[in-house]
Amino acid sequence: MISFLNQPGFLHTHAPFISDLTLILILLTAILFTVGWQLARRKHYEAHRWVQTVSACLNAAVVISVMIRSFVVHIFPGIPAKLLEGDYGVTTVHAVIGMIGLLLGLFVVLRGNEIVPKSLRFKKYKPFMRTAYTLYMLATFLGIIVYTEVYIFGI
Repeated sequence: MISFLNQPGFLHTHAPFISDLTLILILLTAILFTVGWQLARRKHYEAHRWVQTVSACLNAAVVISVMIRSFVVHIFPGIPAKLLEGDYGVTTVHAVIGMIGLLLGLFVVLRGNEIVPKSLRFKKYKPFMRTAYTLYMLATFLGIIVYTEVYIFGI
């Protein structure tokens, strides 16, 4: 299975299959998060909750199964010495923003599904949802930059 994931990708770049698949799944979650946001704007809160929950779970699965390992293996050993070289800096910023967005987003999803203890339940969670969405979209944009630098430009 591992050798299959490391075969050449399907987007006709220099990326392996796993990186192309990761990019597509992350773009899918970005689309789903945006659909969920639009559902909330139209006051379809139950559908909004389901779409955001599925999106957050899919995003977490991709981050945990692929991105964290990739960062730890390829980028972390070069920090801080190589932070200003190649894609180290933008990848590190992407990782930090992405992790904050992921953790905040998962907390909002847990809160929205009433899974957190009452002491941690906040009433006005629009600002938290908006912040998580903004961080997620910023992390997605930075991830596209990282993919482009590494697999298209070879930086």
